[in-house]
Amino acid sequence: MIMRGFAILLGFSLAGVLIHDAFHLPLPGNVIGLLLFLFALFSKIVKLEWVEQSANLLTSHLLLFFIPYVIGAAALIPHLGNNATAIAVSVIGSTLAVLWVTGTVAKMTAPKEGGEQTDERLSA
Repeated sequence: MIMRGFAILLGFSLAGVLIHDAFHLPLPGNVIGLLLFLFALFSKIVKLEWVEQSANLLTSHLLLFFIPYVIGAAALIPHLGNNATAIAVSVIGSTLAVLWVTGTVAKMTAPKEGGEQTDERLSA
């Protein structure tokens, strides 16, 4: 059962890579494969039960998939020192921008104080 799920997931990944290579699309092949897989799930071509166990196994060990990227980033440490100021300013600036946008959106979408009460428990 798990192997069938892996085969389905890898098949969609391979299909995405092949489509990317054949048509030179601007999306990565694995993203195209995920979109194809999403379409197959929504259109009931693939049943969730077929891939659920495999997907749960993969997501439970997701941290292992980031190890190559962390090791690759360690090779960039000498370049980080040369650009430390630019990196620090961009990280702090983007964090402040996200906080500001989040606060503004939350303020705009929050219910107004002192307005009409729509909850029946409050009006009784």
